[in-house]
Amino acid sequence: MTRPLASLGNYRRIVIKIGSALLVDRGAGLKTEWLEAICDDIAALRARGVEVLVVSSGAIALGRTVLGLPAGALKLEESQAAAAVGQIALARHWSESLSRSSIVAGQILLTLGDTEERRRYLNARATISQLLKLGAVPIINENDTVATTEIRYGDNDRLAARVATMTGADLLILLSDIDGLYTAPPHLDPAAEFLPVIAEITPEIEAMAGGAASELSRGGMRTKIDAGKIATSAGCAMIITSGKPLNPLKGIDDGARHSWFAPSATPVTARKTWIAGQLQPAGILTVDAGAETALRAGKSLLPAGVRDVSGQFLRGDTISVVGLEGREIARGLAGYDADEARRIAGHKSREIEALLGYAGRSAMIHRDDLVMTETAAKRGDAKTKKDEAHA
Repeated sequence: MTRPLASLGNYRRIVIKIGSALLVDRGAGLKTEWLEAICDDIAALRARGVEVLVVSSGAIALGRTVLGLPAGALKLEESQAAAAVGQIALARHWSESLSRSSIVAGQILLTLGDTEERRRYLNARATISQLLKLGAVPIINENDTVATTEIRYGDNDRLAARVATMTGADLLILLSDIDGLYTAPPHLDPAAEFLPVIAEITPEIEAMAGGAASELSRGGMRTKIDAGKIATSAGCAMIITSGKPLNPLKGIDDGARHSWFAPSATPVTARKTWIAGQLQPAGILTVDAGAETALRAGKSLLPAGVRDVSGQFLRGDTISVVGLEGREIARGLAGYDADEARRIAGHKSREIEALLGYAGRSAMIHRDDLVMTETAAKRGDAKTKKDEAHA
């Protein structure tokens, strides 16, 4: 297993995610002293040759404070209005705090589509890469002024993981109100044990995730584990640590408690990293045991192994592949629209032309467009079965 590097200064590119509660106090507004301290940490990393990107929550929390909106849940239009005000204020504060160390900040506002659609993903990546090349620190947030419930990340943990994979970062740091991963939520179970190193995100690790602990936070440990799956599969290590103290990045180097998630020893390629990291697959293909075996052997998914098709997707959309018991095993780009997929599911590839009226692809998902998303631990000790259904 890859071991944690001794110092943050040994990483090449680090993405830092900062939660709302760390930046904004409901009554007092922005926590200026904390922001200036984290900017000092960033400047110190930059001086050691580390490129730094920041995924910063806090726009809605800051905006609602400026606008004097009441505590509790906000309506969609209130959240969007708060974001519109908060984004300006947040970007200004980041710019001013970083400029104390002669560092230029660049604001990037992303929507779900900017990372889910391949062309927009590449465009966003190019913009961020150019900012880094010019020596700026990208300050990234979800564009909450236009995001709705149906088309949003919903949390900045997974957004940060997508940014980390998009930019080829080798470390993702999630600064939170908890200092790492425990065997159970520590505020509910005093006997919960702290886990300093996580070699692989197994079903047992996923079961340890608890819920959100703060009204300012939309993501709990569950979203952090989801972020870890996205990041580590792309070869990016991840740290979860408390951001409550001043200078939390310096704190990591000084020995502050944190959980370190090991990167995959065999990260997927750039294109497959994008496929695996999709947050909202457009549909689901349920496959039989023979198809599972074929996929693990590096083969394409043929129609004969598909038992059910759900969702409304188009050719080229990202879809999830699940086994008969409902566990996701892979994701890939659909070779057919949903209606056509339903017509050919369960049939041999040689029957496609008769069923559809034209000679389509032989594969429902070609192996070049497919990435396995399950871990070895999820597969367990399943026996290899001959794939006679996919001749």
